[in-house]
Amino acid sequence: MTYYKVLKPNISKNNRYKIKLYMAKRTKIKALMTCAPDQNYTVMGWVRTFRNNQFIALNDGSCLANLQVVVDMVTIDTALLKRITTGAAIKASGKLIESQGKGQTVELVAEEIEILGDCDVDIYPLQPKKHSLEFLRDIAHLRFRTNAFGAIFRVRHALSYGIHKFFNDKNFVNIHSPIVTGSDAEGAGEMFQVTTLDLNNLPRTEEGDINFKKDFFGKATNLTVSGQLEAELAALALSEVYTFGPTFRAENSNTTRHLAEFWMIEPEVAFADLDDNMDLAEEMLKYLIKYVMDNCAEDLAFLEQRLIDDEKVKPMVERSEMPLREKLSFCLSNNFERLTYTEAIDILRNSAPNKKGKFQYPIDKWGVDLQSEHERYLVEKHFKKPVILTNYPKEIKAFYMRMDDDGKTVRAMDVLFPGIGEIIGGSQREERYDVLLARMEEMHIPAEEMSWFLDTRRFGTVPHAGFGLGFERLVLFVTGMTNIRDVIPFPRYPGNAEF
Repeated sequence: MTYYKVLKPNISKNNRYKIKLYMAKRTKIKALMTCAPDQNYTVMGWVRTFRNNQFIALNDGSCLANLQVVVDMVTIDTALLKRITTGAAIKASGKLIESQGKGQTVELVAEEIEILGDCDVDIYPLQPKKHSLEFLRDIAHLRFRTNAFGAIFRVRHALSYGIHKFFNDKNFVNIHSPIVTGSDAEGAGEMFQVTTLDLNNLPRTEEGDINFKKDFFGKATNLTVSGQLEAELAALALSEVYTFGPTFRAENSNTTRHLAEFWMIEPEVAFADLDDNMDLAEEMLKYLIKYVMDNCAEDLAFLEQRLIDDEKVKPMVERSEMPLREKLSFCLSNNFERLTYTEAIDILRNSAPNKKGKFQYPIDKWGVDLQSEHERYLVEKHFKKPVILTNYPKEIKAFYMRMDDDGKTVRAMDVLFPGIGEIIGGSQREERYDVLLARMEEMHIPAEEMSWFLDTRRFGTVPHAGFGLGFERLVLFVTGMTNIRDVIPFPRYPGNAEF
């Protein structure tokens, strides 16, 4: 990467200014690890450690590994060495040589070092030691500089790129669905309201209600909970589409699995049924896991070892049954088990944990909503492979899911993974106008506000299906982290909107 010359004051002994090449040609550390020695290179990064006043561990975020920079004591000013501290940003130029020490194959003998940014080490919160995840959440603006979060966000990037590549290679069209919406796709009502009204002087109707006609959009609007409904509109013209964007839930849930702001991947496919939907979900998940294993091997190995070290201090009952990479391979090497909700209920009702009262939420009847403990039992204990559950009771699923012929269940599907439970939720969509309208009335969803959605069932409707994958839930699974707040750069949850 080549940078432009900039003017930087540099007062010489004769008080004249010089034009200086402030940012010379730079080689990233990841690339340098495979470069031939005995050549000159320039690197730039942040100091992780500086020991014996000679050995700098430098990292630029391009990979997990640090580059050892050896200070040439003959050419480097000793006054400058005092400014090389943990956290400082430097530029180092010199010859790359084969390393004489352990832990690296090459090192850079720096003949020239420039301080790009000093660091006040007395108050710098990141020191050369392992910090707790709780502590790092409070300094999320700096946690990118740690090994753990560098690895997490490189994996997150790879997954993001892999998603777009997967759908692009299958000729899907990416649709940018709106973030501000007047509809509630899930019908749950847990939405963040968007308004420009003066909250201290709200306009009122004659009945005393808030007059949203005076608001910016002329109606009540919210942040979206899903791009699905808009994706359906596009699929019924373009056949195969997907959305990948931010979604918001105003659910007052302070758990390790919930965020108020998160990203969703939502494909919608025309001329497809529930079987097609399951095939696509399984193919996509396996593709993404393999993509990360192929492209983030170093980061996954680090995260796996970190998880192993953390679990040494946990009670045996709380430890993971499989190391991280084994868990990922487990999902690749097994065909996902497919069964109905009714079959799953029978298995759970007759299971030893249920009979012995070990489930926190006992399974006593058909129709109950499954909890994470039930989903994980099916995956980790009973089938020992990923599971796709289908045909859920209509009472616990959304209005847009296609009704089965029995009138009791809908063509829904949930993909269940080890250690996490549900990772994907989807369905074949209800394409029949009369049935959809009746379902909306049953669930008190105003048809007049959803006329545009109903139009697609009146003007050339076709069978179609789709699903939603919570991106952070996927990153959580692939990295082995246990708190969803650690896999998104700046988490939003009740009581927190920092940074």
